[in-house]
Order: sequence, then C-alpha cells, then structure tokens
Amino acid sequence: MKITATSDWRDALSYDVPVLVADVVPGDPTRCALCGLDAAPLERTALWAVKHRNPKNHAGIVRFYCLAHRPEPPRQVEPPVAPARAARAPRAAGSRARTTPRAPVAEKAAPVCPTCFVEVPATGVCGMCGERIA
Repeated sequence: MKITATSDWRDALSYDVPVLVADVVPGDPTRCALCGLDAAPLERTALWAVKHRNPKNHAGIVRFYCLAHRPEPPRQVEPPVAPARAARAPRAAGSRARTTPRAPVAEKAAPVCPTCFVEVPATGVCGMCGERIA
C-alpha cells in the first residue's frame, strides 16, 4: 500500500511568502500565531498566511500572522553576474611560460617476503617471519 499526502489549498502556497488569508481560504475570524490566546480573533482580510518549511512534514506548515507579526518575504537574490573578461596584456619576456601537464608517476611495487609471500613494510622486516628483506 502506498501512502501519499492529500492535496489541499496549502500546496498552492510558496514557502516563506506572505499571502492574505482571505485570498487563500475562506472561514471564520481567527487569531495570529504570535499574538496568543488572549488576543481577539481577526478577520481573514487582516491576517497573512505564511508557509514554513518543517523537517517533520515535507509539505510544510502554514501559520497565520497579523500585520504586526507578519514575517518579511525573502529578498529576491539575483544570481551573480560574471565580470567581463578584460583583454590580457602581453606577458613580459621574463615571466613563466605555461607548462605542460606532467605524466603521472608510477608507484613503486612493494617488496614481497620470499618465505611468507606478504608485502614487507618500509622497515624492510617481514611482519610474519621477521626475515630482513634488502
């Protein structure tokens, strides 16, 4: 059996973008999430719905805020523009020339003990039999 989340009005909201509650979902007056239970309920035209990311709910959570507590919408960050490449000045005669890549150096094979047939460490003494390998 595959369990999926149901689709409702909250799926249409973007994360961290305040939207008037009256434009999103009709209903009775309700309270701001930060004003507390002592505050009087506000009309939906005076409340803002903001969808927040939640690590325990992949669909996020929606909270209602009054104008005084409404979070600021995220600023639109423009992608950085690559600076235009300036024409390079000719190199001086004494500057280093571009070198070609070197070929990789082959690793030296580790010596093998003729008695035990195991690799001998850099000390030159076999760890199994103690024989010194030159």
